[in-house]
Amino acid sequence: MALLLAISAAMLLGRSWTACDVGVNNAANSGFLLWLFIPGLWTVLLLAWVAVGALLGNRPLLHALALAVTLLGVAWFVISIFWEGTGTPPCPSGVPPWWPSLLPAPGF
Repeated sequence: MALLLAISAAMLLGRSWTACDVGVNNAANSGFLLWLFIPGLWTVLLLAWVAVGALLGNRPLLHALALAVTLLGVAWFVISIFWEGTGTPPCPSGVPPWWPSLLPAPGF
C-alpha cells in the first residue's frame, strides 16, 4: 500500500512539473522522483503505517480509518512541499490545467 501511494504521488508530482514546465528538464526531474522521492516517501509512509498500527492495536475499523487518513495526509504534505506554487508561463496560477477545480491544489 505504501509503495503504491509513493509511486502515485511521484507520478502526480512529475506530471504537474511537466505540465507547468518546472525544473531543469524531464530527465533530471524523473531522476529525482525515481531515486530520491519514491524511496524517501515509501520509508516515511511505512513508518507512519507502523506507528498507527502500534498506537491503535487491535481495533480493525478504527485502525483502517486512521491508517487511510494518516497515509493520505502524509502523501499530501510531501507533495505540497515539492509542488511548485509560483506561476509559470504554461500555468499562470501555479496549477496545471488538468487539475480538477473541486480539489484544492497542494502547496502552502
